[in-house]
Amino acid sequence: MKNRFWRIERRPEGTDFSSALALVEAPLAPLGAGEIRIRNSHLSMDAGTRMWLTAREDGYQPPLPVGGPMTGLVLGEVIESRAEGFVPGDLVRAFGQWADISTLDAAGSGAIVLDPSVSDRRAWLGPLGMNGWTALWGVAHTGAAKPGEKVLVSAAAGATGMLAVQIARLLGCEAWGIAGGAAKCAYLTETLRIAGAVDYKAGDVAAQLDAAGGFDVYFDNVGGALLDEVLTRMNHYGRIAVCGLLADYAGGGRTSPRAFDQVLMRRLRVEGFFSPDFMHEGPALTRRLREWSEAGELVMPYDMTYGLENTLTAYAKLFTGANIGKVIVELES
Repeated sequence: MKNRFWRIERRPEGTDFSSALALVEAPLAPLGAGEIRIRNSHLSMDAGTRMWLTAREDGYQPPLPVGGPMTGLVLGEVIESRAEGFVPGDLVRAFGQWADISTLDAAGSGAIVLDPSVSDRRAWLGPLGMNGWTALWGVAHTGAAKPGEKVLVSAAAGATGMLAVQIARLLGCEAWGIAGGAAKCAYLTETLRIAGAVDYKAGDVAAQLDAAGGFDVYFDNVGGALLDEVLTRMNHYGRIAVCGLLADYAGGGRTSPRAFDQVLMRRLRVEGFFSPDFMHEGPALTRRLREWSEAGELVMPYDMTYGLENTLTAYAKLFTGANIGKVIVELES
């Protein structure tokens, strides 16, 4: 059996993914012990994978090798298994390949058998998936947000940020989001009912942040120059939960806060967090997120692209601000 997959041909420059990745076809190798084979139904597009395409050796995981398949979070059914606990027909989420079929080590890929009774399986890549886990952990644990506090989230119209502002509101906080454009900001305030939104494309971000007042928690998905603006507007003893550094991923820069002295002056706590830190809490996080989701209190719009061949178009949306909500590629059945 042959399989189509996206292969890394070279390290991409900026958002020029089409010259760096190629859709190729190759036969499937025999399944090894401990491995499972998944027919992918959906591919999750996540900005953090952009760093995996660089040559950086000091990230939270080694860079993906040139000549190898592009990797990301996938959803699909098991079609073959040599791993205990997985049988053909199981609905599974795992770190697999951008491909029609993913072959992976069940344990090493974080493969999880999912409840097929969830009416919209895409939720397993959104509010019930890594985006939901990250949003809940970052707000409630790393950010330690308390009822009545003011929480600010950057990239708040993206998949993780959108869930983070809703969770902050559900926990009794005053939730604010930073997003690009009037339409995104209106979605945050009118549809998600958060307290306010800062439009970084409207100019004078500093004045918009001043008008919002001081913040107790900053859930940061962006880093870069935006972090300097927020550092000088944090309340004393505030917490900054660093979830992502979107400003650094495509340009190759490194966030170097000019206002770092405010960490001392305002007695701030700055802490990075990443999904392996709380993977063991997955079942408990899912239960809480599912309760909110099924009650209609936690919503997620999906930005859908169809067909494996169109994956790069979907991926680029993450870095151009063309999406609201979770970007997913749905494969042909």
